[in-house]
Amino acid sequence: MSTNLMAQAVDSAMLCQGGYYTEAEGKAVLERFATSYHNQKSWEKRAERIRKGMVDGMGLSRIPKNTPLKPIIHSKRTYDGYTVENVAFESLPGFFVTGNLYRPTQKQSSYAGILATHGHGPDGRFQEYMQKRCATLARMGAIVFAYDMIGYADATQCSHKHPQALALQTHNSMRAVDFLLSFPEVDAKRIGVTGESGGGTQAFFLTALDERIAVSVPVVMVSAYFFGGCSCESGMPVHKSEDHQTSNVEIAALAAPRPMLLISDGKDWTKNTPEVEFPYIKNIYRLYEQEDQVENLHLPDEGHDYGINKRKGAYAFLARHLHLSLGSVMNGKGEVDESFVTVESPAELLVFDAQHSRPAKAVIGDKAVSELLAPGVKRGKE
Repeated sequence: MSTNLMAQAVDSAMLCQGGYYTEAEGKAVLERFATSYHNQKSWEKRAERIRKGMVDGMGLSRIPKNTPLKPIIHSKRTYDGYTVENVAFESLPGFFVTGNLYRPTQKQSSYAGILATHGHGPDGRFQEYMQKRCATLARMGAIVFAYDMIGYADATQCSHKHPQALALQTHNSMRAVDFLLSFPEVDAKRIGVTGESGGGTQAFFLTALDERIAVSVPVVMVSAYFFGGCSCESGMPVHKSEDHQTSNVEIAALAAPRPMLLISDGKDWTKNTPEVEFPYIKNIYRLYEQEDQVENLHLPDEGHDYGINKRKGAYAFLARHLHLSLGSVMNGKGEVDESFVTVESPAELLVFDAQHSRPAKAVIGDKAVSELLAPGVKRGKE
């Protein structure tokens, strides 16, 4: 497909969206994929093709690289063991990634850095569970950046259903790593990412493409038969081309041999993870003799969320692999206790408000944002 056509539309036959397979078909496809490699070398050849499919399918090579971040940071609040600031930076000239930066108050020589992505809930990063997750990880010793999906909260420069949403969000995540690493106190070897649902997609896509991610925890998303129903997850041809096909299970497996925790539940498309997705991914880790680096926390009686039991599992895993202090969030009974967290209002968390206007240079509208993603490409209506 030409660059011009790619910018305007995609071949729907190359899209794998929503419940693309039945459960049985998804399992059978993984079994077929597994016949295409038999050792680390042959897997890495397949992995290279999968990554190329992602890069080409999203058109990532056309997006300008390493443009100035020009961060905006304001309104610092200090709470019990952590601080919160409202943050924006430019992932592209005139396009702002918006969110909140949570930092530990405990002084250390260096800190882990963690990206916190969110799902499609109406309140995005403002949700109570999101604030508790970020504040807890900060008190444990990480600098945490929670950032908006496009079209949510402060990120209203384009619609969430932008035709290149997947490319834009992936690029924003890569620039979010750049942002974390712009702080000299952040340890470049201790960068993690975690998120649920559509944020889980963001987490494992970023990990697949960015080797700087050392540890990942995708929550309630990795499935052999469900590919994500939103354009920000499967609206571009990243799973299939004329000469290859893959699934989110293999994309998640591109994390190997880096530590990864899959969190799944019994009431959504991750219900088969212990029997289907996890064994497949663990076998890939086995090719590296690192199968102990991948784990599955399955909660069969729970549903599609990032609830307290899922958070507890993530805290323990991230603490172990990013050298965080789990004890700093334990109560006298030896249990994780999030009661120290101050849950703020959306108004307090907003980056752009009456006192802090969005810069006038902000590019507005889907078509204008598309031009940023591929400068000079001719387009029709979007």
